[in-house]
Amino acid sequence: MTDVAPLSARSVMLSLLLGSHPDRMSAAELVRAGEHFAIPAATTRVALTRAVAAGDLERDDGDYVLGERLAARQRRQDEAVLDAETAWTGDWEMAVVVVAGRTGTERAALRDRLASYRLAELREGVWTRPANLRRPRGYADEAVLSTFVATPDEDPADLAVRLWDLAAWADSGRALLDRFERTTAPAPRLAVAAHLVRHLAADPLLPAALLPGDWPAAAMRAAYAAYQEELREVALASA
Repeated sequence: MTDVAPLSARSVMLSLLLGSHPDRMSAAELVRAGEHFAIPAATTRVALTRAVAAGDLERDDGDYVLGERLAARQRRQDEAVLDAETAWTGDWEMAVVVVAGRTGTERAALRDRLASYRLAELREGVWTRPANLRRPRGYADEAVLSTFVATPDEDPADLAVRLWDLAAWADSGRALLDRFERTTAPAPRLAVAAHLVRHLAADPLLPAALLPGDWPAAAMRAAYAAYQEELREVALASA
């Protein structure tokens, strides 16, 4: 894989909070944690101020917490790292757009929302995925959609390959995991971990029966979960 660029001071702060549970840290904790990644205190304070101004972070009772957009990203990130699956019966979720005349902005927003629920577009206006996730189907409240559960006539494994480029995702995942395991310096390791968890967020979370052999997601989740423990230790050492 190509070289991973180091994170900016602002991205380091956001990564620390995205990987933290509970997702709140004081200014002093973030400054001291930043020093672990070779970020001067003054640079950290400027980065925090700009993150608040951009809405990425908010102040709450003296601490920094994730803003609404990043809190949603953390929930999606956690879904990718934690056990999000339930027993799969062979059913697939489906969402079909049944209203015409929407603006381009409205169509793009709906596409983003359906993708955030890990649905893939079978054809224009028809979205689907295996019904194997614990999360509620929150997209069903969209007035322009008709939603239901169905069972495909074709081989579900073949359908999954049509909907997702599983081989490319797995190749990239293995390369990221290898890079992560070989990277030990704090700042570069955090940068690779950020790429790792972003890649996990794009995992379609398919049932095991539909996945190719040597699927790297479980190893990637274990590596990132262990790294979250490293970040917690950094935060505790900063307290």
